[in-house]
Amino acid sequence: MANTLRRSAFLITKRQKFAAATSFRQSSSDSEKNIVKSPFKSVPENNYTVNDFVWLNLDRWPDKTAMVCAVTGRGYTYAQTHKMTTTFAASLRTKLKLKDNDKVAVILPNIPEYPSALLGILQAGCIASMMNPIYTADELQRQLELIDCNAVVASKISYPNIKAALDALQKKIPIILTDKEALPEGTIKFSELAQDEHINTDCLKSVKRRPDDVAVLPFSSGTTGFPKGVVLTHSSVVAANFCISDPDIIAIKETTANYQSVLPAILPFFHIFGFNALMLNQMHLGCKLVSMPYFKPELFLQTIAGHKANVLFIVPPMVLFLGKHPAVTPAHLESVHGIICGAAPCSEDDAAAVINKNKNISFRQGYGLTETNAAISVGHKNDTVHSAVGHVMGSNELKIVDIDTQQALPAGQEGEIWFRGPLLMSGYFKNEEATREVMQDGWFKTGDIGKVDDTGRLYVTERLKELIKVKGFQVAPAELETVIRTHPTILDCAVLGVPDPINGEAPKAFVVPKPGQKLDIKEVLDFVNKKVAEFKKVKEVQIVEEIPKSVAGKILRKDLKAKYC
Repeated sequence: MANTLRRSAFLITKRQKFAAATSFRQSSSDSEKNIVKSPFKSVPENNYTVNDFVWLNLDRWPDKTAMVCAVTGRGYTYAQTHKMTTTFAASLRTKLKLKDNDKVAVILPNIPEYPSALLGILQAGCIASMMNPIYTADELQRQLELIDCNAVVASKISYPNIKAALDALQKKIPIILTDKEALPEGTIKFSELAQDEHINTDCLKSVKRRPDDVAVLPFSSGTTGFPKGVVLTHSSVVAANFCISDPDIIAIKETTANYQSVLPAILPFFHIFGFNALMLNQMHLGCKLVSMPYFKPELFLQTIAGHKANVLFIVPPMVLFLGKHPAVTPAHLESVHGIICGAAPCSEDDAAAVINKNKNISFRQGYGLTETNAAISVGHKNDTVHSAVGHVMGSNELKIVDIDTQQALPAGQEGEIWFRGPLLMSGYFKNEEATREVMQDGWFKTGDIGKVDDTGRLYVTERLKELIKVKGFQVAPAELETVIRTHPTILDCAVLGVPDPINGEAPKAFVVPKPGQKLDIKEVLDFVNKKVAEFKKVKEVQIVEEIPKSVAGKILRKDLKAKYC
């Protein structure tokens, strides 16, 4: 793992200014032909950890609200959040005896305590692994086992599944719950660790984290098997956040004594988009985040209008809702001046529908993956080309590669998007084989198909990986197929994403019964869906005679779709 845990970084030292759309540079030398460089300024050299970055300007807004819950109204100032972070870190070291590089799972919905929990873990010298709080026991078991978890921070919502997962692993570790009321026996109250007025924080002086140390282990859906742990260093996380903070990119206005930008925190913090662009970056800039533990249309609209939100970080289904649902009026969006959409491509028509309700909204798309800290490209803040996902981030490069020849293609031609730069992961945790499959000579092969135009704007046209996008979440067909094949009467199967009017896409399973077996479709759906999170649930099962495959045994999903969809 030594090589896997080293950050592959490519740093451009020349600072660049965004002058005009045609200012992008495309290399023309033989060794770097058709490589697209960024028009944005380069990432500054720094030795920051994630915590250093987040608290860099704390003295400018200690009494401003850091985060408040949209449901309960419970919230904390920046000074309170920072104090809880430090106290929690000291408690982890002294009371729970955690050590450098111990892994702590954060399995929480978006709540005001999330930053203190996560940043406290990092300040204690540990590694945080963000997990989905609605995952089943089976899903959590695989992830907790992979990282060899030393402690868990969660809420009572997830506790039964966490307990079942740890029991299955025969693992007894501390479970810290953020709930205020009575807790299950054997668990620890978060407030007792994070709000202990008598804790001695001197133990933190000996914690020395370097930029190239691992900070977080989020999970990414892959094309084979189950989600993989992604190794992100402090340096790569901070680099991504410096990119997002570029004056030509940032959507918010600077916090002052008399002004504070407001953003609804609806993107889940366990997702890399919500983690970096929404939580860490906006806290670095002193914004007020209104945390939403779940998405409900009424609550979303109440939060936008009631808190007078200025900027929205959202995903395509939310864009569709805001633009085309009759319940959403221009009054709901009156205070909004910026929207950034990510996680999946959004159509120009859907963007236009939102802008028609407020002509002052600057609408942009961004593109990235967990493996790139959610940041590959984003539109310039004055960009009006809504179908593109913008220009490559500062200090980073991309190229469009012919799938067969692996040669970099010129502008206008479609191929696989390859990326390199300081934002890249170090690799997949304990999975060097999977790392080698996606890395080549310092380039990360995204698995997405796209093109650049003659101004350097990137367009994502389709997904080579064939991941299913449900409400902006990635669902790997291979993961569902692995679960379905454990059904005792199923011989073979394949999963495709099919259009869904509410979620964008939904998984559909095609199954081949074992000889002489009769399948009960409802029973198959129940069998699979009780093992996976809500957004992964299979919507439909269709019985087929065979699954089309190549001579190498790879499922021919296009043939399957052409025949049955």
